Amino acid sequence: MTGTTPQALTTPNIDNHIGQPKSQWRFMAILTLAAIATILAIYQQTVLSTVAIWLRSETFTHGFFILPISAYLIWLKRKSLAEIAPYPDYRGLFVLAGLGLGWLLADAGSVQVVAQFCLVAMMPVTVWTMLGLRVTRAITFPLGFLFFAVPFGEFLIPPLMDFTADFVVTALQITNIPVYREGLFFTIPSGHWSVVEGCSGLRYLIASCTLGTLYGYLTYRSNKRRLIFAAMSLIVPIFANGMRAYMIVMIAHLSNMKLALGVDHYIYGWVFFGIVMTLLFWIGSFWREDQSDLQPQRNMIADNTAQRTITNQGFAMMGIVTILTAALWPAYAAYLNNRPIKTDGLVIKLPDSHQGWNLQTTPFTDWQPHYVGTHAQAMHTYRKGDKIIGVYLGYYRTQRQDAELINSQNFMIRQKHPLWSNVGEGPRKISLSGKNETILQTLLRAGNNRLLIWNWNSLDGTYTTNPYLAKLLLAKDKLFGRQDDGAAIVIAAPYEGTPETAASSMQSFVNDMLPAINSSINEVAEHGTHAH
Repeated sequence: MTGTTPQALTTPNIDNHIGQPKSQWRFMAILTLAAIATILAIYQQTVLSTVAIWLRSETFTHGFFILPISAYLIWLKRKSLAEIAPYPDYRGLFVLAGLGLGWLLADAGSVQVVAQFCLVAMMPVTVWTMLGLRVTRAITFPLGFLFFAVPFGEFLIPPLMDFTADFVVTALQITNIPVYREGLFFTIPSGHWSVVEGCSGLRYLIASCTLGTLYGYLTYRSNKRRLIFAAMSLIVPIFANGMRAYMIVMIAHLSNMKLALGVDHYIYGWVFFGIVMTLLFWIGSFWREDQSDLQPQRNMIADNTAQRTITNQGFAMMGIVTILTAALWPAYAAYLNNRPIKTDGLVIKLPDSHQGWNLQTTPFTDWQPHYVGTHAQAMHTYRKGDKIIGVYLGYYRTQRQDAELINSQNFMIRQKHPLWSNVGEGPRKISLSGKNETILQTLLRAGNNRLLIWNWNSLDGTYTTNPYLAKLLLAKDKLFGRQDDGAAIVIAAPYEGTPETAASSMQSFVNDMLPAINSSINEVAEHGTHAH
């Protein structure tokens, strides 16, 4: 007796598990990649800002390798992915819209890193929307790994610098080396040292976290072990950087300041980091798991047997809807950014005399804060009796990237200034317009000269030093088409001995002059409004 083989078992173009045409799988995968590429093109300014940071900062150069690594990890999953039936999930559109709104808020507030995170998050959400939740689950790590492309973490530099200084000073004291510390500067018998941004260890921390997370994924199958190793790759480099800095100081000290300085300082740092990472990976290899994790995939496949199919035309329509959902927000942002606003010819005018404070023709210091992109600024010196105060006002009529009140390029003094050194910084409560407000206090030193500085921001009638609140206020005003201006207010006074002697004079100046300062800010704001 002869028989015939059922057609369903002989057609090579049909997936035997779920009846999904493989040619359609390829079509859906290619269209999904096309949708992602289109979204990246629509958000090209955010993409370009990310790439610009990769190019200029060695800390984030690894960003160029994240997408290729993620693509390769997905490629390794191609056989198991072929056994899962892709099917669009409309719930993803709501998440995509939420990310678009988040991007719009970040763009309006000029919070570049949040905008970059929202854009990167759109990539896995697009995969979820177009191919379904089960496909997304199968490649969760490769999609999540994309977030390492975001140049994120610079806010950690100040606390990491403080930790490094604490670690080194404590280690020097334990080894009975006399040390005098002032802020991030410390002195030992053989020389003077300071902890600068390059000593914070952020570069090591980000590199370790990226490599450690990837190593944990490739080496272990248990999520618990992966998370533990990822946590270790965060903790170890922080303490290792403190030890690195301490050993550099000790090598220089014991060699009479001949070694571990200059170029070899950096070479030693990266060699030490390489040794630490090698040891971390070597220790982690003792708990490696080589068995395959196919069982979860089998369960996933079994859950897909009842999945429906979708026509190519229906899937293409889903791709169009996905792109339109993502494109809505940059369109509105372009409308907001193209509003005609007059910013030329703005001048801040402070009174020559007010409440006994008289404007001086000669400044008492050559120091001035650094604010980029201001539309108007003024730096004056006032005297009342034996009290002398410097005041700086920086006004922003409309805020854009690199022309905004809250920006990492705005600071009281730059690192490695040839004259001034920052020897202390932190919040302080003072009275502003009869209310207790928190301002930022900075202590500067230049030889025997000392300077006490208070600064805060004025936004929408609110005084704040909180960058997050300032960004929210800015985004709110901009999104609703209101005037999104703001001003930096900085006052400074010289002091000898304790800074509290200058603080008393500065509080007196604020009590007397703040109404005049606010009036000057309001005048330039009204001039800008009427100018267009």
